[in-house]
Amino acid sequence: MQKISTCLWFDGQAAEAAEFYTSIFDKSSVGQIMPGPDGHALTVEFEIDGRHFLGLNGGPAHKFNEAVSLMVNCGSQEEVDRYWDALLAGGEESMCGWLKDRFGLSWQIVPTAMSALLGGSDPDGSRRAMEAMMQMRKLDINILQKAYDGG
Repeated sequence: MQKISTCLWFDGQAAEAAEFYTSIFDKSSVGQIMPGPDGHALTVEFEIDGRHFLGLNGGPAHKFNEAVSLMVNCGSQEEVDRYWDALLAGGEESMCGWLKDRFGLSWQIVPTAMSALLGGSDPDGSRRAMEAMMQMRKLDINILQKAYDGG
């Protein structure tokens, strides 16, 4: 078990969220579901890509916001597209590779090429790539690379 794991607070949708997330990512599963006093799930243990989470049905008192997000590092545009489309279903897109899923949880869908483009050896290319990224919702590796290259 991980020494540190993440607890996500839901308003009655922890099991639904766990099923949703584990259907999107490989090496994912729903684990133990602990019932509350009313017989409905109080907590739901689940793994996403081998990382442990606990979903807590804590009620409406606390909502997700952009101060915390889960970042998905993607090796290709196909991965960016797949995770973006799956997580966005019923949610809301934002800028620069950010989205909120249908439960309100924020995600960053980020190509691994971003670090080389934004922190590359060509400061002008990095500036151009940053400017291009600031105009995007879902990130497009080809457009970012062209901006970096000056094209």
